[in-house]
Amino acid sequence: MSGSYVVFTATRWALRACGQRVAETVGSGATRPYATTRARQRARAASSPALAADVTNGAPVDGAVARMVERWRRLDILVNNAGITGRSFPIWELSDEDWRQVLDADLTSVFLCCRAAVTVMLAQRSGRIVNIASIAGNPTPAPYSSAKAGVIGLTKALAKEVATHGILVNAVAPAVIGTDLLKQMEQSAVDMLVQKIPMGWVGTPEEVAALVAWLASDECSFSTGAVRPLRGPRHVLSRDRAGVVPRRDS
Repeated sequence: MSGSYVVFTATRWALRACGQRVAETVGSGATRPYATTRARQRARAASSPALAADVTNGAPVDGAVARMVERWRRLDILVNNAGITGRSFPIWELSDEDWRQVLDADLTSVFLCCRAAVTVMLAQRSGRIVNIASIAGNPTPAPYSSAKAGVIGLTKALAKEVATHGILVNAVAPAVIGTDLLKQMEQSAVDMLVQKIPMGWVGTPEEVAALVAWLASDECSFSTGAVRPLRGPRHVLSRDRAGVVPRRDS
């Protein structure tokens, strides 16, 4: 990734945890990371200028990418990390706004940022895109699960479209990660998710960042359209078979 130019997206919740760790990890070499945020917050990662932009709207996204390219003359990596969970209620208790808000933040933002970035990457015939999806497929929240399923489909479709243009597109699908996003959810929903993890603890932002950094690196050259899970090992072992596993120290 030496000399690479990176854009990562994050909402005000993700920026403080997972998004920040991604920026710090991806930007730990000779990279110039940009943070594009919906809320006006500074990226605390070293040498990481913050651009305030609504990633659910095409014009601000295009403008942010244009400003980044104007300064650095290229764009090598895009990490789509913006997202919210929305309200954890059954579908018949959700409003139209509940649906639109989550789909806009979690799926439309990925489409808009990918479209803007690919325009630049096609011209330079190189680039890496990493989308943060999820293994979500739980009863609630339906908008979040639907949006993340859409991110996976978008990742695979875009990867095929640009496969012969030097651009790799992959997704990371974490299980429960210890970020402030969990505070948006009902505690009962969080408990239900954690109970499905045989290892007995949630993942960390640093683990997500490490996988993202590899997918964005030159070491990753033969993976595109892939969805890399971080699920510890959810859906592989049952809790009864796994036994009692002590919680790992944070």
